[in-house]
Amino acid sequence: MCGKPLISEFGICLPCRNGEQRSFERLWVLFPYIGKYRKLLASYKFRKNTALADFFAEKIIDLFSENIFQELPELKDAVIVPVPPRQGKIKETGWDQVDHLVKRLQKNTNCLPVYRLLKRKKSKTQKYLSRTERIENLKGRIYMNNKSAITEKNPASSFILIDDVITTGSTMDVCASALKNAGAKKVYGVALFFD
Repeated sequence: MCGKPLISEFGICLPCRNGEQRSFERLWVLFPYIGKYRKLLASYKFRKNTALADFFAEKIIDLFSENIFQELPELKDAVIVPVPPRQGKIKETGWDQVDHLVKRLQKNTNCLPVYRLLKRKKSKTQKYLSRTERIENLKGRIYMNNKSAITEKNPASSFILIDDVITTGSTMDVCASALKNAGAKKVYGVALFFD
């Protein structure tokens, strides 16, 4: 449910079996953040090989065409929401790789609608923080642009968050919590890589 790769468990990892609390219903991750996949993300995120967004978009489309809509019919009416970048990131790097991916996803398909519902206030870099510290760091710093957007834009109230890398799942968790506090009934997540 949390998107972590399974090593020895059958179908569900130990933290999920033990009922670890998450704000999202389920998370899917496309690739592990090791070896050639690590290089793939570096090429996209840091060297701005923007053409890779089409490849990633195709993989997300494949994921949802693999019976997920049959398993979870509420996703047919879901809205895609990109995880917002940390404040100052676009100024530093010149772009937001998650938003670019979502634009390519939207362009390449008759995809689900996309709404940029979340904003992010200034916070510390998450990179060297534990899961607990990450959640604390983001507490109250991810919020809705427009609180009435949930009911206006998606009466079904199912949402799919998109992010590039999941480490502890805390950013996805805080984003899902912000959506649910604004009225979302169900929030799912998709990430390109699991670190």
